[in-house]
Amino acid sequence: MLDVGPGTAVRVRGMQPPGHIRTPHYLRGKAGVIERCLGLSGNPEQLAYGLPGASLPLYRVRFTMADIWGARAERPDDTLDAEIYGHWLEETV
Repeated sequence: MLDVGPGTAVRVRGMQPPGHIRTPHYLRGKAGVIERCLGLSGNPEQLAYGLPGASLPLYRVRFTMADIWGARAERPDDTLDAEIYGHWLEETV
């Protein structure tokens, strides 16, 4: 499980699991930076099915438009923040 702090470079895992998923498809496989940790929260992928939601760290991750859209980004330095659970993130070197 990822346990990191602000400023850590991360990548959103490219997983494609079926069912209720809270991680936006367009961010999967993309690199960003932890903006802050939001604490622990129940896993919505389990809660959506009436299962007990394991407590997972929730992070606010900042991406630039260039991180997301590459050369197609109209304003490459603009940013987008997304709240993503730790099991979807991997630290990059």
